[in-house]
Amino acid sequence: MKTLTSWDADPLQAFKEFVQSEAFAKTAQRLPADGTLRSVSKESAKIYISMFANVAAWIAEQGKTLSTMTQADLLRFVNRVDGGKRVLNSKIGYRYLRLLERCYEHLAVVPNPAKQAILATDRTELPKDDPGRALSPEQLQRFFEALPADQPRRRRVTAFDGWKRRRDRAMQVVLALAGLRVAEAIGLLVHEVGNQVALDGSIDLTITPEEKHDTSYEHIAPLPREGVAELRPWLAERERMVKELALPGEFVFPANIAGGKMTNKTVYKQIRKTFERAGLDTSRAGGRTLRNTFAKRQLEEGARPDELKDVLGLALERSAADYKLTRIEDDPKK
Repeated sequence: MKTLTSWDADPLQAFKEFVQSEAFAKTAQRLPADGTLRSVSKESAKIYISMFANVAAWIAEQGKTLSTMTQADLLRFVNRVDGGKRVLNSKIGYRYLRLLERCYEHLAVVPNPAKQAILATDRTELPKDDPGRALSPEQLQRFFEALPADQPRRRRVTAFDGWKRRRDRAMQVVLALAGLRVAEAIGLLVHEVGNQVALDGSIDLTITPEEKHDTSYEHIAPLPREGVAELRPWLAERERMVKELALPGEFVFPANIAGGKMTNKTVYKQIRKTFERAGLDTSRAGGRTLRNTFAKRQLEEGARPDELKDVLGLALERSAADYKLTRIEDDPKK
């Protein structure tokens, strides 16, 4: 195990080794139900490394080291203000403190300054993040009507021309009707799509942490009949691509014919284009808005927070209860 002295000497390198180790998995707040420790994905590791690099740079600017940082120092970091505005919102600030808490826990630092900072922070007094925005039923219908589609009167050279539009269409429907995180949709695997159709026409998507963000907990996300009607044709086309183009891998929504994994940025761009076509406020375009729309519709239809928690794969019931019924406006430029 790296000593605190070595972390002071080269904190970023020490963290890079730590984040990819089993020791990092041991510091997770919630371990998998089967007790198996899993290393974080490469994508998650990049995010953590980027966050830690920001902290390390700030610590160096203060003329300090990881071992000399105090609770007060860490609170100054997360509460920084630039141009009259907070650099980090409350949720992101908490994530930074939680990441540092894991580092100090690994290094057996007692008392843990990051944990002290978390305990000392009354999160109810922090500036609130923007409330989750959701689409109204009418706006959601406009979103569906604006989904990617084959270009009319365009002759295909091969049977698979335009397959990415059909992939994006199916993915956006799944995001909106099953309430998945973007990372969960990107990492959705073929074997996680249920084959058994329920009496109401829905199927179950069994979401596991495999190939997804390490905060994705295993859960069942029912996809209603309307979503199944969009997903099935895409799965059939994908299967033909496996047979005729030798498409490798298990991603339901592959990035390319090499079977690669899509990126959050690509999904965001495609959702934004759908918002633009629908005449909706693009400043709120993204997978989060679709997930909010799903969650808030469930609550409006009478779902209890504990039921919503399970469907969304949340760790805490209060996280489900936090969803507010705030609608987005139409795009004022339209």
